[in-house]
Amino acid sequence: MLLCDLVHTSRRLAETSSRLEKIARLSSYLERLSFDEIAIGVSYCVGRLRQGNIGIGPALLQAAQPAQAAHHPCLTLTDVDQGFEKLAHTTGPGSAEARLRLLRALLAKATRDEQQFLAQLIQGALRQGAMEGIMVEAIARAAHLPVSEVRRALMLEGDLAAVAQAALAQGTVQAFHLTLFKPVLPMLAQPVSDLSEALEHLGEAAFEYKMDGVRIQLHKMGHEVRVFTRTLHDVTHAVPELVELAQGMPAQTVVLDGEVLAFRVDGTPHPFQTTMRRFGRKTHVATLRHHLPLTPFFFDCLHLAGEDLIDQPTRLRVAALQQVVPEPFLTPRFVTPHLEEARQFFKQALAAGHEGVMAKALDAPYEAGCRGSTWLKMKHIHTLDLVILAAEWGHGRRKGWLSNLHLGARDPASGQFVMLGKTFKGLTDALLEWQTQTLQTLKVAQDESTVYVRPELVVEIAFNDIQASPHYPAGLALRFARVKRFRPDKSANQADTIDTVRALYTRLKGGTF
Repeated sequence: MLLCDLVHTSRRLAETSSRLEKIARLSSYLERLSFDEIAIGVSYCVGRLRQGNIGIGPALLQAAQPAQAAHHPCLTLTDVDQGFEKLAHTTGPGSAEARLRLLRALLAKATRDEQQFLAQLIQGALRQGAMEGIMVEAIARAAHLPVSEVRRALMLEGDLAAVAQAALAQGTVQAFHLTLFKPVLPMLAQPVSDLSEALEHLGEAAFEYKMDGVRIQLHKMGHEVRVFTRTLHDVTHAVPELVELAQGMPAQTVVLDGEVLAFRVDGTPHPFQTTMRRFGRKTHVATLRHHLPLTPFFFDCLHLAGEDLIDQPTRLRVAALQQVVPEPFLTPRFVTPHLEEARQFFKQALAAGHEGVMAKALDAPYEAGCRGSTWLKMKHIHTLDLVILAAEWGHGRRKGWLSNLHLGARDPASGQFVMLGKTFKGLTDALLEWQTQTLQTLKVAQDESTVYVRPELVVEIAFNDIQASPHYPAGLALRFARVKRFRPDKSANQADTIDTVRALYTRLKGGTF
């Protein structure tokens, strides 16, 4: 298929805000792809290169722009993918000039519209509203499969292109299942404003400490153990104490979900950023372990002794968990239908230095990759995980640093990010220096005062209230927003949605939005 067909589809996607229309247009496009084109087409539709980040920045892209564009479209999807494959594998001495020649040759074969599309794709700046959730529904429609089956396959496989190939070419996704040492996307929680709301929604619920740690998924088969982060990166080398603990567990095969924390000498947990130091280096692990030992707390079991448990209710998964994990490494848990008992448990969690509590339905399955309504989280302050859309250069003492952050929530309907406000509060000098360097690597445009970035960096924002505001597209704004911490362990697709913000506004104000 020609690239121009995708460019045309992309333009039509960007022109509509209707989720159903986006799904219909994507579905129609997917139906026309050959088997070899499916992985390429799906990746490009969601704004990603199949090769990942190939190291082409704005300067190289600008230098590679040819003097003229092609008059007639001739590039196929396969041509483009092969071009990016060559670029990704061109490294070493003399590679800068070679990469420039390769990129210029590729762009010279493209029409002006195709050049613009490829530039946005390379920079991760393709904003056409075809995010993963919409793509899943389009794949299901094109393959005539239930959306739930495609979503579950993605949960287990973690590779949208592979799921699309199976669905569109084979007409089934039943072959995907939980595989040892292949992590699944973690289940996520919705924020609620208070415990009474959680009990009203769930009835009797399991309450657990909400810990400010690093989410991990542990896989064991025999003596082999591997540990993954919530973004599915293998960090086994960084956590030898978890490997040793798992090797001593009685189960031959097991997959566990949990958090790891580093504690101070007084028994209170270190901040998240301190715990994250254990995951940022590949050397001196033994020294770091000595000075900053990690303690795991497991709260779910996805597989045990050859049996997948993700479709089993919470109460059975926890029973399996308690069979294999020693009691000191189980997340503190309390089951009750009573508000006062839940409040006492919440106070106990805060007294131990934790963020708050989770409330979980007892009969719900594990919805990997979903922010479901059967897991709820309550903290002693309101927080949201938002995406940085831009940052303004600071003044006075902050001159030379990117300071004021533009914050956005994810809109699952349009695939875009909706701005909710700005903040420069809560930033230490170290964070200012780090975010200035990091955001400039994500830059897609700038003007005199502001750097606009790819919406990839997630930040946890604490705030006092949400108010109606005509100044922002969502009609809402956060009051007294401040940075609590950056979340490099989260992807933009795991940020809170604008629907969550609207629901929280409704609960806080006691009305409707």
